[in-house]
Amino acid sequence: MAHQRNASVAVVGAGDFIGAAIAEKFAAEGYRVFGGRRHGDQLVELKSRIKAAGGRFEGRSLDARQESEVADFLAWADADQPLEAVIFNVGANVNFPILETTERVFRKVWEMACQAGFLTGREAAARLLAHGRGSIFFTGATASVRGGVGYAAFASAKAGLRAVAQSMARELGPKNIHVAHLIIDSGVDTAFVRQRITAARGPDALAELPPDALMAPTSIANAYWDLHQQSRDGWTFELDLRPFAETW
Repeated sequence: MAHQRNASVAVVGAGDFIGAAIAEKFAAEGYRVFGGRRHGDQLVELKSRIKAAGGRFEGRSLDARQESEVADFLAWADADQPLEAVIFNVGANVNFPILETTERVFRKVWEMACQAGFLTGREAAARLLAHGRGSIFFTGATASVRGGVGYAAFASAKAGLRAVAQSMARELGPKNIHVAHLIIDSGVDTAFVRQRITAARGPDALAELPPDALMAPTSIANAYWDLHQQSRDGWTFELDLRPFAETW
């Protein structure tokens, strides 16, 4: 465990896998981490793990589609120690044929993956600009740059989030705020992904996968940490991550 820093990190979308791994990584590096997700009671286990490892973590319920909730959450994270990094990691991955993509599905996915990212980015920028420095990172996906069959809602929302991030990077970079967008071009090694692979390809599919064909959440978290450590004469805006076995 690194020496405790007088700074905080906020993870919007602190889910069980990528979000949790990011929170654990920054906590291990000495930051006080604040995590938000739709059901805050599901953060109890993450808080226990981080505390057991000597880190600091606070979590609560957060609907990132709601402007006031996002503002209040980041104000909470910024209250006692200056906010230094904000990570937007809300997931909204759904697959529907175009004729089965209802207006409600399309709108809800856009609210989660794009509008919520805009709200998070704007509120994060206001606070980090006041401190004169910081990082704002957005989790993207293959769908951020390429539409696929059944992904009209998800791809359009993720492409919109990428455009928000790029616009923010151009505006805020000269003001000492590092904005980056990460394309996660892989199945992430989670129980959900393993179940989907088995359902789609049969019971032997997982055994046939080569080692490291799925991306570990800790590998993604390490990439976020590496980005946060970059000096501003060599900032990365877009980083795409994929396992060696991924076809692209």
